[in-house]
Amino acid sequence: MLAKKIGMDPLQLRLKNAARAGTPMIYGPKLGHGGYVETVEALVNHPAYKTPLGPNQGRGVASGYWFNGGGESRASVQVNEDGTVIIATGNPDIGGSRASMALMAAETLGIDYSQIRSIVADTSSVGYTHVTGGSRVTFATGMAVVEASKKVVDELRARAAMIWDVDVEGVIWEDGQAKPASSNVGDFQPMSFKELAAKKALTGGPITAAASVNAGGMAPGFSTQFCDVEVDPETGKVTILRFVAAQDVGCAIHPSYVEGQIQGGVAQGIGWALNEEYIYDRNGRLDNAGFLDYRVPVASDMPMIEPILVEVPNPAHPYGAKGVGEVNIVPPMAAIANAIDSAIHRRLTELPMSPPKVRAALDQGQADD
Repeated sequence: MLAKKIGMDPLQLRLKNAARAGTPMIYGPKLGHGGYVETVEALVNHPAYKTPLGPNQGRGVASGYWFNGGGESRASVQVNEDGTVIIATGNPDIGGSRASMALMAAETLGIDYSQIRSIVADTSSVGYTHVTGGSRVTFATGMAVVEASKKVVDELRARAAMIWDVDVEGVIWEDGQAKPASSNVGDFQPMSFKELAAKKALTGGPITAAASVNAGGMAPGFSTQFCDVEVDPETGKVTILRFVAAQDVGCAIHPSYVEGQIQGGVAQGIGWALNEEYIYDRNGRLDNAGFLDYRVPVASDMPMIEPILVEVPNPAHPYGAKGVGEVNIVPPMAAIANAIDSAIHRRLTELPMSPPKVRAALDQGQADD
């Protein structure tokens, strides 16, 4: 609204007033991590942002923030004799977290992702792990997986040192292999992860490790989005033509799953913006208690949602991870409201912006004119 009033592009207005690292937040502390400016710049440079619009069409912009979570997590790592690995964590997989755990373990151990099986254990099989939510799992539980994997690496180095009869400090771990730290240690051929796993019964027995963390250092998430809509002036129906969502995702551990998180949040936001509401009768009873009458968006309602991954790594995580599951649902309602205002020059202030409400705004506008 302010950008419209002063005749400035809404993204440029946000750039001029963008929160950066060190900016005081409204609830007290200073922002400790950047990433917001980069999401705005990603849309400024997007080729679709300047494309012309047709009659009854409008473009809207909005930004969102989510503080993200950390907290307590635990993970265990078990090495099998054939060189495969089992990871057990306590967070149900609701967004691809098992794959992300396997990727981080594979990177730490220096082995192929296909050699790792990532499972979700029940509460009697794994130590206390905090809630699956708050955009915390890949960040916090991933940190536990990395710590447990590092312990496995240390044990593998010790096994190689035993076989070579050298001090463990003389063994390094590179590219999934134990190697002599220097020529002074001895002239030994590197031993692979699989070779060491096969010898575990002869060098001390099972190779397992567990780690518990109370993860801090979580970085907030930022999302900036724009959408193009078309409003039917006769019915008030709003059609989403295009939706582009740029999000600071830290380092995207599993990029395709991160894209799915962004698309899912936007889809929920579209439903919140345009359709979803509870309807009560005069006695306070819910009239639309089932999905037959509670209008959620379906595939035919959705545009192609284009996610843009803006990677500003979080230095507090071994692989730069940031929570990505929630900030994407913050901007859609405002972006769509701004787009509708751009299309029909009427500001709607109540959700959902369903056809009857849009039609009423158009009628009120005609009466005012």
